Amino acid sequence: MLAHIDWIKDTGERRQTACGREIQIWELNPTNDETILSAWAAHFRHHYCTDADLPALVAGTGKSNAEYLNTTLFPDEKISPGPSLRSGDFGEILVADFIEFILGYWCPRELRYQDRWNRQDSTKGCDIVGFKFVNENSEHPNDELYVFESKSGLSPTKGNRLQDAVTDSMKDHLREAMTLNAMKQRLLVRGKALEVGVVQRFQNETERPFRRINGAAAVLDINVFVGTNLEETDATGHKNADNLRLLVIRGPSLMKLVHTLYERAANEA
Repeated sequence: MLAHIDWIKDTGERRQTACGREIQIWELNPTNDETILSAWAAHFRHHYCTDADLPALVAGTGKSNAEYLNTTLFPDEKISPGPSLRSGDFGEILVADFIEFILGYWCPRELRYQDRWNRQDSTKGCDIVGFKFVNENSEHPNDELYVFESKSGLSPTKGNRLQDAVTDSMKDHLREAMTLNAMKQRLLVRGKALEVGVVQRFQNETERPFRRINGAAAVLDINVFVGTNLEETDATGHKNADNLRLLVIRGPSLMKLVHTLYERAANEA
C-alpha cells in the first residue's frame, strides 16, 4: 500500500442528508515528509504515463522530461481550465486510492488519463470504477461493481460539491456500459487479458448477476468544507438509492498540495 494512504483517516463524524442518507467524513492530513511526497508524486505521474514509456514520448520533442510533462500531458497550472482540471484529477485519483487501498476494490484508472488526447479536457464517462470478487476463480452474485462520481472543491465556491457529485451519479446508469466498454478496449489494446476478463464479468447483469454500488464523493479544502451545508444534499430519485454511498474527504491547503504534487511529478521524472 502507498504510504500517503496513511494520511487519510476516518474522522468518525457523520452527517445526514435531506433525504436521510449518511455522509461519511474523512480527513486528509499530509505532513512534510519528502520520501512520502516523492512516492505520491510518482504514483500521480504514472496515471498520465508510465516511466518506461516516458523516454520514447519525450524523444523528438526537444524538451526535457519535466517540460514535456508540464506542457503536453499535465493540465496547465495557470491557464484555464487547467487549474480546475488539476483539482478534478486530484480528487478522482484520491477517491480511487480510497476505494482501492482502504475499501479493497481493484480500481483501474491510469488509462483514463493516459489516453487523454487533450491535456486541457476532462475524460468522459463514469469517474471511478471498482471491482471486487467473492471468489477469485469463479463468479458469484455478490461480486461488486462500485461506480463513483467525484467532485473537488479546493477553491472558494458557493455550491455544494457533494450535491454535484450526487447529481452526476444519477447519470451513471446511462454511462456505465460505455465506461466499461472503453475500459475493456484500452485493456485489450495493451494485451491485458486477465483484466479484460474482470471487466467483462460485469457487462451482462441479466446473465451474470452482481451487486451494484454507487457512490458520490466531494474532496474539499477545509475552508470550503466549513462553508458547505452538506445536510442540504438530496439524493431523491437516484436509481440505486438503496446502494448509494456518500463520502467527503476534507483537508488543509489542498490546492497548494495539488500544485506541489504536479511540480514534483514533473521535476522528479
